Amino acid sequence: MATIKIIRIIARLNIGGPAIHTILLSSELDKLGYKTILVKGTEGLREGSMTDLAESKGIKPVVIPELGREIGLKNDLIAFYKLYKLIKNEKPDIVHTHTAKAGTLGRLAARLARVPVIIHTFHGHVLTGYFGKLKSWIFVRMERMLANISTRIITLSDELKRELMGMGIGDAEKFEIIPLGLKLAPFFDLAKCRGEFRTEIGVSLDTLLIGIVGRLVQIKGHRQFLEGAKIITDRMKHAGVTFYEDLLKKATDVKFVIVGDGELREELEEYAKKLGIADKVIFTGFRRDLQRIYADLDIVALTSFNEGTPVSIIEAMVGDKPVVATNVGGVSSLVKDGVTGFLVPPARADLFAEALIKLLSDALLRKKMGEAGRRSVFPKYDSSNLVKAMDELYRSLTKTKN
Repeated sequence: MATIKIIRIIARLNIGGPAIHTILLSSELDKLGYKTILVKGTEGLREGSMTDLAESKGIKPVVIPELGREIGLKNDLIAFYKLYKLIKNEKPDIVHTHTAKAGTLGRLAARLARVPVIIHTFHGHVLTGYFGKLKSWIFVRMERMLANISTRIITLSDELKRELMGMGIGDAEKFEIIPLGLKLAPFFDLAKCRGEFRTEIGVSLDTLLIGIVGRLVQIKGHRQFLEGAKIITDRMKHAGVTFYEDLLKKATDVKFVIVGDGELREELEEYAKKLGIADKVIFTGFRRDLQRIYADLDIVALTSFNEGTPVSIIEAMVGDKPVVATNVGGVSSLVKDGVTGFLVPPARADLFAEALIKLLSDALLRKKMGEAGRRSVFPKYDSSNLVKAMDELYRSLTKTKN
């Protein structure tokens, strides 16, 4: 069987789901006989980098420094030219792009270089919630044009596909739904490290912990998380002995853990102080030992205004943790409201807090939802399914083109 050569392009390997996804695909598919060249740009100062994960799996990315997060005519033109030259020299069977900037420059360069198969994966999108109306309008129209030159468009969920098609991006026959794939085994047995993170941060075993995992950027909505924490803290202060008796009997306190780093770190720390809850909120920065952290969280939250398929929610659910999340993007494909957790609207700290309080006050409900969550995400989101689906798609498309 002939070797299929792929150039996989991602704007940057910053900490998060798209980087994990592309690294796993490159590594696992090469074991099946593919030849992958992984191309990346430069990570931001506060984004973290997963280049070490790529290198640990034998992948040495080709770095195009100009292929970064920010939009700039000069750097974008340089990045486009370098991508075109690389593609022209390597003559891949497939160019597969991930994330918005890489998807724009990479697909245009692949088209110019006459690559037979051009694929783009939407891990989410930046078409709403990131920019003003004019920029968003321009980007939607660009994506419509890029869809026309794409052989296939992959989304991680049916919800995301419907959202994109609702904007006029792509025809139904161009879309493939291939769920995110992760190495989930490490999150199965969290009991072995239970108590380690609590000891590290000086929190007792009978303190309930609510955690959120993700980059500290505007789109992740951490202010809603802090405002919800403020509501819960105030409610507990003023409720007296009648407030959620089960909670008061079994927990001495509730604290809130923010795992991650980013450009809003200092602003969010100041906001916690302004709300008067700085002593209730723990900022950990970026962490690689997420098993230890999930092991000690009682509830995992997500407050984003826009999402694809959030990795933190999958990891938490595999670890038997109930979830309270905003109902945006592909989140509802993961969290079944009232079954594996609760879904709330974005920017509604009051409803977010009420959902958390329901779980805080009912240990049996937390356990029941956690167990249901594990059953719903495994093995669906295991990397083995991702690799199998992508292998089948690649072979089908290259065979058709040949």
